[in-house]
Amino acid sequence: MFGLTKREEQVLRKLNTPKKIQDFINKIPINFDYRKDTCMSPRNVLRKNKCHCIEGALLAALALRLQGRPPLILDLTAADCDCDHVIAVFQENKKWGAITKTNHGVLRYREPVYNSIHELVMPFFHEYFNNQGKKTLRSYSNPINLSKFDHLNWATSEEDVWFIPDCLVKAKHYKILNQKQIRNLRKADKIEIEIGKVVEWKYRKK
Repeated sequence: MFGLTKREEQVLRKLNTPKKIQDFINKIPINFDYRKDTCMSPRNVLRKNKCHCIEGALLAALALRLQGRPPLILDLTAADCDCDHVIAVFQENKKWGAITKTNHGVLRYREPVYNSIHELVMPFFHEYFNNQGKKTLRSYSNPINLSKFDHLNWATSEEDVWFIPDCLVKAKHYKILNQKQIRNLRKADKIEIEIGKVVEWKYRKK
């Protein structure tokens, strides 16, 4: 199904709830590829056993699809002094939740308790800050249904699937703050900044 091998499908079908998908993705080491940017397909994530946020979101979306759910991801955009984040989103009982891949103690799984995408995104705002404590989340996109890329074999491509982040960049985004609000933002406390430095996977030179 969807071009997956029997083994790949068996692995993903065992992840039959969003919680199991998140637990599985948490166990995959972070993709520390500083030589070049990557945007691996779910097949290559399973094969190489590493991923960063968008790669984890793609794998989560594929696992959700095997549950009969739409494979949805959305883009969280940050100010220039920070990095964007991509999450997989899903609905249960008409409530929204999110599956995420991150190396930090924040920007993680969201229970399906939110009434809208906007409501789902806003709890990320307070914890979305850079190493200087500046709160940087600025906008979010509509969910993108990855089935639109089936003809490009997004799930099993041997090459990086750069057409997906390209689509996210071009998608309509909704601003979270106006300029006055941005000017009045308070920095995160020192203890919050220290907590933000905690990582799940430490980089080791090969």
